[in-house]
Amino acid sequence: MKHADLQETTMSLLTEPLRHHHKHCDELFAAAEAAAVDCDWTVAQRLLPDFIAEMETHFRTEEEVLFPAFEAATGMTMGPTRMMRLEHAQMRDLFSQMRSTLVSRDGSGFAGVAETLLVLMQQHNMKEENILYPMCDQGLDGQTDTLAPELRERLGATCPETC
Repeated sequence: MKHADLQETTMSLLTEPLRHHHKHCDELFAAAEAAAVDCDWTVAQRLLPDFIAEMETHFRTEEEVLFPAFEAATGMTMGPTRMMRLEHAQMRDLFSQMRSTLVSRDGSGFAGVAETLLVLMQQHNMKEENILYPMCDQGLDGQTDTLAPELRERLGATCPETC
């Protein structure tokens, strides 16, 4: 294996658990949304908290581990990590709205909030996976051996083996 190939492999390891966790969260969201669309309120009320808990685990992992490490390594505190934190707050607000629509069994309200959340999540994940995560992989390359296991441990408790 050439040095450049080895470096590329090593660099991709840091944020790989977060990329896989995005997919895991997307699957949980789709299941909760499908139950609500089918007006299967019992299932939706069971699945939505699972999805939200996974999203909170993801957000906390980024906010408590990845973002501070990136900010310390680069000195950038008002850049992409600030924007991601703001978007996390927006999504948390939407989670609250979704909970309320389930309690009141408001299918059209749930669908509207779910559509807004889906668009925000897709845009957010694209920015992370195409901009921020590569910046982290490069900027934190020397810390991969310590940070990657912590990311996997935090996400792995609730995520399938792929995380």
